Amino acid sequence: MSEVDIYTDGACRGNPGPGGWAAVLRGTDYEKILQGAEAETTNNRMELTAAVRALDALGQPRRVTLYTDSEYVQRGISEWLPVWKTRGWKTAARKPVKNQDLWQQLDAAAGRHVVKWRWVRGHAGNPGNEEVDRLANAAIDDLLRVKSAE
Repeated sequence: MSEVDIYTDGACRGNPGPGGWAAVLRGTDYEKILQGAEAETTNNRMELTAAVRALDALGQPRRVTLYTDSEYVQRGISEWLPVWKTRGWKTAARKPVKNQDLWQQLDAAAGRHVVKWRWVRGHAGNPGNEEVDRLANAAIDDLLRVKSAE
């Protein structure tokens, strides 16, 4: 099973507001850049979308180290998700888990790989994190440019 490093990030202008996501996948013999945007979303949805799309883009099972600056994603997948599943997708307060659709997609996507989840501090000079932050914001800029031209 080959190895790949993935950096992911989500961004939002307003929360909710226009948002973007990006992922950079790097293996020994390739690099893939993914990015996208949505007109009305939240930062957490964009963070989750980036991780889902990145893992879904891998054609076969891989050993993945996924770097995110989102504690929501890192703690959610590592700590909270197993508990939510046993509670029927309810929080400790018995309320529905926010972004359940994306959490379920992330759970399924991660289940196809061996994933190490690594949190990195955002905007702290980590080159991979800085790159995906730039790409996520560029996706928002592109979306807003298209919308203003309409």
